[in-house]
Amino acid sequence: MGLKENLERIRELSRQAEAGGGEDRLKRQRAGGRMTARERVDFLLDSGSFVELDKFKTHRCDDFGMGERKIPGDGVVTGYGTIDGRQVCVFSQDFTVFGGSLSGAFAEKVCKVMDLAAKVGCPVIGINDSGGARIQEGVVSLAGYADIFLRNVLASGVVPQISAIMGPCAGGAVYSPAMTDFIVMVRDTSYMFITGPDVIKATTHEEVTMQDLGGADTHSTRSGVCHLEADDDEHALATIRELLSYMPANNVEDPPFRAPTDDPGRRDETLDTIVPENSNRPYDMREIITRVVDDAHWLEVQPDYAPNMLIGFARLGGYSVGIVANQPAFLAGCLDIDASVKAARFVRFCDCFNIPLVTFVDVPGFLPGTAQEFGGIIRHGAKLLYAYCEATVPKITVITRKAYGGAYDVMSSKHIRGDFNFAWPTAEIAVMGPEGAVNIVFRGQIEKAADAVAEKARLVEEYRNTFANPFKAAELGYIDEVLLPRDTRPRLIASLKALENKREKNPPRKHGNIPL
Repeated sequence: MGLKENLERIRELSRQAEAGGGEDRLKRQRAGGRMTARERVDFLLDSGSFVELDKFKTHRCDDFGMGERKIPGDGVVTGYGTIDGRQVCVFSQDFTVFGGSLSGAFAEKVCKVMDLAAKVGCPVIGINDSGGARIQEGVVSLAGYADIFLRNVLASGVVPQISAIMGPCAGGAVYSPAMTDFIVMVRDTSYMFITGPDVIKATTHEEVTMQDLGGADTHSTRSGVCHLEADDDEHALATIRELLSYMPANNVEDPPFRAPTDDPGRRDETLDTIVPENSNRPYDMREIITRVVDDAHWLEVQPDYAPNMLIGFARLGGYSVGIVANQPAFLAGCLDIDASVKAARFVRFCDCFNIPLVTFVDVPGFLPGTAQEFGGIIRHGAKLLYAYCEATVPKITVITRKAYGGAYDVMSSKHIRGDFNFAWPTAEIAVMGPEGAVNIVFRGQIEKAADAVAEKARLVEEYRNTFANPFKAAELGYIDEVLLPRDTRPRLIASLKALENKREKNPPRKHGNIPL
């Protein structure tokens, strides 16, 4: 072949690859409110930055008539580009080609781009829109999934991995996203499940819709599988761009610093009165976070799952930080199974990628009850304790009100290597609340009193005056400073600067054994 023929061959193969499953299927994809695989890549990455790999690769299966059905690219678009000028690797599954099903060639393309991400140290983003394994390839497709799973594990904690679920994903197609750091789903058009409604009905006789079984709302509120829920494809991809803005490219880099437009010395007097005088009254911890962080903006993660715990990313004086906070507006901010697991995984992610942790504490303890005990709150609560103990990134803690019992220890206390631990004057640090403590310690004294009610009230007030403040803990050095709430923002920023060069290591070992 001459140059002219070669150029024509390249153009024809490119045209076939870019046509995907054909114009009719592309139209159906768009009619369903979903972008095509290539449109998603173009929207996600900086304009003109995408470099495609393996564009002409095809499957090698000749069974069941597949030999005559070969489309360049084989149902997945792979390559690299930039987001805000920073390199990322990406693969985007094409539902218009064989339903986005995974073949051996498809898996090889994904593995190649994942290997590249690990080699050069950049995030990998998977845009998932797949019906699962390609049945015609049998065990080859299953082997392909295993090859991808292995790379998910080996890249974990090395480079950030983000999954966008942008269509129906079933079977093996959901396990790879489950091992990545964050999952973004699209409301009404994306689904995740191991087995679909028809299989469930046949095996367990349960009737359930795709939406109720594996929709974005279900995974955002009930299972906790989804970290961020989007209104449409564009919203999901824009969310990924923002999510990446808080992260370093890999585990040996620091998170990106952005010169702040919000005054690092800004003080907010509203914070002085935000915690109610009645310690049993709820308030919204989100308001505190919003008033403290740069530009009153933070990206909350899993906002609808375990709402008694808040997690997310923000900036303080331009520094990227991970926020963990009890939410007294829900279940009084108690730690339960779901809240503990939610926060533990987030703490471990931040620790993997050198993102400092800022913890706001208002926790009366672990949630009591048989459901929690039988569900394993001891083991699940220990996950959060383990995560904080293990973390070597800068850890700054602010106790706004209650810090009772073991939950005080767990929430990044000084005793588990908290670097700076602050408390507001409204902080209450004790083994338990006044009522419970008095009932246990002074039960006999109360029973013998002429006026039991008055005696109990007196003892409760005495206990409150002794422990319902942070000064005893400050005397012991467990609290570094009792802050006026208005000074929280500048104090946190000063602490981050002081800890900028923190170096701390855990004992050498293969890995710890977190209580999974």
